[in-house]
Amino acid sequence: MITFKNIEIKYDDFVAVPNLSFAVNEGEFFTLLGPSGCGKTTTLRALAGFLKPTQGSIEIAGVDITAMPIDERQVGMVFQSYALFPTMSAYDNIAFGLKIAKKSKAEIDTRVLELAKMIDLTPEQLAKNVANLSGGQQQRVAIARALAKKPKILVMDEPLSNLDAKLRKSLRKEIKEFQKSFGITTVYVTHDQEEALMLSDRIAVFNKGQIEQIGRPQQIYNESATEFVCKFIGEANSLTAADLAKLGIEVSDASASDAFYVRPEKVSFSRTASAVNRIAGQIVGKEFYGMYGYYQIEIAGTKLISFQRESKAEQHRNGE
Repeated sequence: MITFKNIEIKYDDFVAVPNLSFAVNEGEFFTLLGPSGCGKTTTLRALAGFLKPTQGSIEIAGVDITAMPIDERQVGMVFQSYALFPTMSAYDNIAFGLKIAKKSKAEIDTRVLELAKMIDLTPEQLAKNVANLSGGQQQRVAIARALAKKPKILVMDEPLSNLDAKLRKSLRKEIKEFQKSFGITTVYVTHDQEEALMLSDRIAVFNKGQIEQIGRPQQIYNESATEFVCKFIGEANSLTAADLAKLGIEVSDASASDAFYVRPEKVSFSRTASAVNRIAGQIVGKEFYGMYGYYQIEIAGTKLISFQRESKAEQHRNGE
C-alpha cells in the first residue's frame, strides 16, 4: 500500500533521515515509534506532502506520489495540536474540506452526520464551537475532519500527547475501534511505548533517522533485534556474562556478546525455594503500583528488577 524507497530528508546541511526504506500493508495500523528527534514525524510529514525528500521515492498503491501536491494524495492527517478552527463549530470544522471540494449541502450534511455518529458526537456537540469542547471531543472532531473526504490513508502525529493519562487510555481504544471499523490504512507516530504496543499491527522503531526493527508488538517486545530496541521498549534487566555466572546461569557463547537482557516480569521470587525459585537473594527496594509490586532484588552482588503481582497470601517487604 505505502512504500518508502531509499528516502533521504535534509534540513540544509543536517540529514534528518539518511536512507529509509519500508512498506505498510493495506488496512494496517502501522506505528512509527521512537524518542524525540529520531525522524518519525519528519517521515510522516513526507508521506503527507508537507516535506519533499531530497532523494528516494514514496509510493501509494504503486503510484509515485513523491512530488504530488498534498490535496491529491488522498491522505488525511490528524495533528498533535488538532489544528482545528476555534471560532467555528464542530460541524463546520468537519465539513471544511468538503466545502473546499465544493460538495453539495446535502452531501456535506450526510457525511458530517455519518461521521458524528461513528465518533460518538451528539447534535448538541456538533453545534458548539470547538473551543468549548473537551480535549477528547476535540480529538474526535479532528479525526472526523481527517476522514471526511474518504482518504485512502490516515496519518496521526502524536494525537493523544496533549491529553491527561486517563483520557489517553480511553481514546486509545476508540482510535483502534475507529480504524477497524473504517478499515483504513493508518500510520501513527508516538514516543509512548505502551500506546504503540496496544494499538499497532506492526511497529517500526526509529533511532537517529533509521529503523532499528519492524515487527508485530510481541516481536518487538519479546524478540528485540537490537540493544536499543530492547532498552527503549519497556524495562529490562541488563546483565553481563559475569553477572550470569554469579547467578549460576551458563552462557553457551559469551564471546558473541557481553550484554544480556531479561524483562522484569520474567523474574519471579517467593520466600520458599523451588525448582523455579532456586537462587537466594534479598529485597533491597520496593515500590507499590496497585496490583503489582516493583521490586529490586540483590543476588550475590547483582541487582535485578522484578514486577510481581501482589496478593494477600504473600506480601513482601525490604530486607526479606
